[in-house]
Amino acid sequence: MGSTRALSASPPSESPNSSVAPAWHTAVLLVWLLGISFISAQLNLANGHVVTYSIVILMEWAMVAFIWWGLSRRSIRLSDLVGGSWARPLHFLRDLGLGIAFLLIVGFALLQALSYLLNPESPKALSNMMPQTWFEVILWVLMSLTAGFCEEVTFRGYLQRQFSALTRSIAGGIVLQAVVFGLSHGYQGWRLMLLISIYGTCFGLFARWRRSLRPGMLAHALEDAAGGILGFLSR
Repeated sequence: MGSTRALSASPPSESPNSSVAPAWHTAVLLVWLLGISFISAQLNLANGHVVTYSIVILMEWAMVAFIWWGLSRRSIRLSDLVGGSWARPLHFLRDLGLGIAFLLIVGFALLQALSYLLNPESPKALSNMMPQTWFEVILWVLMSLTAGFCEEVTFRGYLQRQFSALTRSIAGGIVLQAVVFGLSHGYQGWRLMLLISIYGTCFGLFARWRRSLRPGMLAHALEDAAGGILGFLSR
């Protein structure tokens, strides 16, 4: 109980030499992530995605449930991994403002410049995933909220902490989780995967700076939701 309270009082990446789950648990998660990425890269997604969105939502939450189970083996709570607090509305608004600022500075300015250099083409699979009805837009937003929470917990929370423990380096944890983050988006092609890895590094630095996943969760969810809504409206 003493170690759990110490973790709760500090950010998930504060002690790079301390892992949050057994090594085999991390190996299983990596096989899961990279296997799904490989399979998704081979698929041609059809139009109309109520079932697809629902499957993605279920898979994301199943991944977090598996992480929660691994944490419980070390008597660590999921909230210890997330860090931060929204005890007051002002705390939420502060993190929301930081998330929006992150999107404007990193998501728009930096990635737009990198996109100009790499000139990645939007894959057909990504275009096909865009919602086509208002009902699909609602599901897309739910999927975006799910991704914002679940993927930040997985990559910037769990994997960043585990890789930091493995390499005994906070920087190593940030870089390695970003690499896996990029590799887990196989359906988007290697150029976009490279951009996503760079973006994942920025998210990792953001989480480390804030000592909380909450601003990054909001930024992640907002960006994904906005992308689907704009894609729908552009049709």
